[in-house]
Amino acid sequence: MAEAAAQFQKALDQLALLSGGPKRRRQELEFCSSLGAALRFVKGQAAPETGRVFARARELWEQLDSPMEYLHVPYGQSRYHAYRGELDLAMRLDEDLLRLSRRRNDHSGLVLAHQACGTVQTLAGSFALSRSNLEAGLALYDPASHRSLAYQTGTHPQVVSRAYLGIVLFCLGFPDQALAQSTAAITEARRLAHPASLASSLMIGAMLLSLVGDDGILDARTADLVAVAIEQGFLFWRPVGALYRGWVKVRKDDVAEGISLLRSGSAAYRATGAELWMPHHTALLARACEIAGQIDEALTLLNDALQIGERTGERWLEAELNRHKGQLLLRLGNAEAAEELYRKAQSIAEQQGAKLWELRAAMSLAQLRRDQGRNAEASHLLAPVYGWFTEGFGTPDLKEAKALLDELG
Repeated sequence: MAEAAAQFQKALDQLALLSGGPKRRRQELEFCSSLGAALRFVKGQAAPETGRVFARARELWEQLDSPMEYLHVPYGQSRYHAYRGELDLAMRLDEDLLRLSRRRNDHSGLVLAHQACGTVQTLAGSFALSRSNLEAGLALYDPASHRSLAYQTGTHPQVVSRAYLGIVLFCLGFPDQALAQSTAAITEARRLAHPASLASSLMIGAMLLSLVGDDGILDARTADLVAVAIEQGFLFWRPVGALYRGWVKVRKDDVAEGISLLRSGSAAYRATGAELWMPHHTALLARACEIAGQIDEALTLLNDALQIGERTGERWLEAELNRHKGQLLLRLGNAEAAEELYRKAQSIAEQQGAKLWELRAAMSLAQLRRDQGRNAEASHLLAPVYGWFTEGFGTPDLKEAKALLDELG
């Protein structure tokens, strides 16, 4: 992709020497859209260079009456704004793309638009809408008709949709289905031998595993992500790989080295212009600081993560951030503030339909009641939420909830 980006830039430099006209504008649109797709991974999804190229492509696309064969231009522009943490703007662009594709009955546009809407809705914590859009895009996707979308956008849309669906299903309370979708995304990317799709699916898969708590597979996925990023020159994904390597080290009790990698990886990622996923990255660093006994630092980091989410609209992790902050305050002896945050986390989770986050909040409340000697109340808080689940009983969350219920009698 780095070589492709250089060739497209040379083509644009040569094109600038030619006289104007519709044919020249269409050539420039072709080169700009292709350069933008490559720059998403070479420079970064949120890099200024990427944004400038897509802005010019959008201008040319509109001058030429928005040709359907270049629908990947508004798609690429929306991805740029999403990764910069401008989720409201990204969502408006995605909804425009969805309306245009429906009006023109363009299935390629619908595949991209459903995937784009679904990913932004995931980030906003609108999990039911996100699931609906991601599944709609997957249902429409046809390997024969839509294979070229990978070369227009930089990634295979069905791979990205499955990877995001993994996060969505986990939050909704279907951890087994979540892991299955994540594995399917990575398997498909390997089968297609498409490095950018593989890097994307590995990154989102690593995030899912860090949420589930499966450190063994996370170690392997992270190593694969780092290898692909180095081999392909994906400057955008290398910091993410370093960040997750840091979390693995923390979990293996190499806390000082892990914290160092988490800090450097997060800083390098943000230096690309990206704000997306920063609440999660910051939360991992907060957990590492808590393990190191640095409670005040962990609290500062969680406040930072909550402020980022407030500013950007990235709310998918909001319930868990509040719950974790409550845990830290409890360690400092402030049970009243902790309970308030646990209830806030539970309320956010209920509003989002996020049963997994609701389970964690209920567990924290139940543990607090148990420690206060109020076992019956603790059981009453946890049992209905645990009883909702129909799968995932081998995951740490469900096993811990079952053990707590058994303890409470």
